[in-house]
Amino acid sequence: MDVALSANGKRVLRIFFGLLVVFLYAPIAILLIFSFNNSELPTFPLSGFTLHWYHQFLTNADLKGALETSAVVAALSSVGAVLLGVLASVALARKRFAAKAAVSALLLSPLVIPYVVFGISLLLFFHAAGIPRSILTVAIGHIVISLPYTILVLVPRLDQIDVALEEAAADLGASPLQTFRLIVLPLILPAVVSAFLIAFTTSFDEYALASFVVGTRITFPVYLYSALRFPSQLPQVIAVAVVVMVLSLIVVVSAEIGRRVAERRLSL
Repeated sequence: MDVALSANGKRVLRIFFGLLVVFLYAPIAILLIFSFNNSELPTFPLSGFTLHWYHQFLTNADLKGALETSAVVAALSSVGAVLLGVLASVALARKRFAAKAAVSALLLSPLVIPYVVFGISLLLFFHAAGIPRSILTVAIGHIVISLPYTILVLVPRLDQIDVALEEAAADLGASPLQTFRLIVLPLILPAVVSAFLIAFTTSFDEYALASFVVGTRITFPVYLYSALRFPSQLPQVIAVAVVVMVLSLIVVVSAEIGRRVAERRLSL
């Protein structure tokens, strides 16, 4: 008899799962509680309920500028990562060429390279190439670190599509571009949307790399880290962190629901 299927085993697994959930999500719950605390110090007991910190960050011009910069960088990098990811995924899933495994490993290598090391490397490269640090340099870095995620989302979806559909389109006279536009793209569209959202959230929340290549317009994570040095701004940072976290959760959940609904309709 499997120990995990026994009554005591199930009880232990439930307790372990509950402790794991508490360990993972208790900090988030505490962050949410302190965002409504009527005190500049995040300590218990709470001083009272207030929405002042949310109103304060909504009227903070520097914070709104950092949010706008992060949104622009995330939009640019996610579009670039998805475009390159689609091209790379089609090549990896449909083409046969020499050193295919090596190319795949190279494209996925940013997953295992520390962002600090990668940020220093990009900083040295941009300095040697005479490229000034700006939104563009941050977007280039984020494209590289987001590209593996788009490939990991798109390749499995392409593997699920029957190659016979593309061959039939070619037999009917469709060009490779027409086959991709009319056959492949509609079938992988849910995965493309998911890849875009993953790349967007990855770029929007990334700090380590951006801190090295950011220009005069700092991104939202860089602003938050610098604001943490001032205790008076800590409640405002907590409030905006809660808002960003909730919005990110809504986007990710909505994207996953939309992807599953779209794939279910395409499979009918």
